[in-house]
Amino acid sequence: MRYQNATAYRFLAPYLLIFSIFWLWPIIDSFLISFQATRTVPWRFAPTFNWGRLIGDPAFFNALKNTLLILVIQVPVMISLAIVMAVLLNSPLLKARALFRFAFFAPVVVGEVAYSAVFRLMFNLDYGIINKLLNSIGLPSVDWFTNVTPAMAVIMMAVTWRWAGYNAIILLAGLQSIPEDVYEAATLDRVSKVKQFFYITLPLLKPIIVFCAVLSIIGTMQLFTEPFLITERGGPGGGTETLGLLLYRQGFRSLNFGYASAVAYTMAGLAIAISLVQIWLTREPK
Repeated sequence: MRYQNATAYRFLAPYLLIFSIFWLWPIIDSFLISFQATRTVPWRFAPTFNWGRLIGDPAFFNALKNTLLILVIQVPVMISLAIVMAVLLNSPLLKARALFRFAFFAPVVVGEVAYSAVFRLMFNLDYGIINKLLNSIGLPSVDWFTNVTPAMAVIMMAVTWRWAGYNAIILLAGLQSIPEDVYEAATLDRVSKVKQFFYITLPLLKPIIVFCAVLSIIGTMQLFTEPFLITERGGPGGGTETLGLLLYRQGFRSLNFGYASAVAYTMAGLAIAISLVQIWLTREPK
């Protein structure tokens, strides 16, 4: 048995080596950098320099507020929409189900840069199709990118469009694992379809919903491409700047790697904490 284990670890050794060099060591090193003042030459060890600045930085709290706002509004809307889409895709009455499943999943395949550019064109003040549709029903045009609320709404719509179908496919797999006997028994007991959805489908689907919610929380905490491209680096006036954008601005524009590392670990810590709270709140009672 010991010889077999040694053989297995020898086969794994190349992967473990690459994993340690390109994944594990950068994580450890970036954490150590967060305790250094990197705007001086040479860098010096200053444990409270970056973390102390983080506590009193208005830009950090603005980015945190924007990120949490997207998290609180966009993620529940997206998960709810994904559940509805999954139920419809699972319906035996739906024709060409394979085509619809591909269509809903397709946005994930589209490159982030490409779809962000399309959304920026769609919501353009002068020639965007969204304002054209508003004008066609007698509503005035909306300047989507010079006011914070419309700009934030565009980002939420873009992220929802991209990821709702992806979550719907995951939820669809969970729906198909629910035994049909449960629904047949409920139908024989004259339980309506609405009650079946709320008292059978949702409870049995809860672990998959929690899984999708945790993935969405982690993704939202890292949100970068959409505010960077759609609202031009978190405009207007930082009104849509997220933690991911703040990290980029500090690390790659200001070259303040220590502070950027502190922001990165704060993002990771918040994502883990929120996800654990989500799992704890939805745990099965013993």
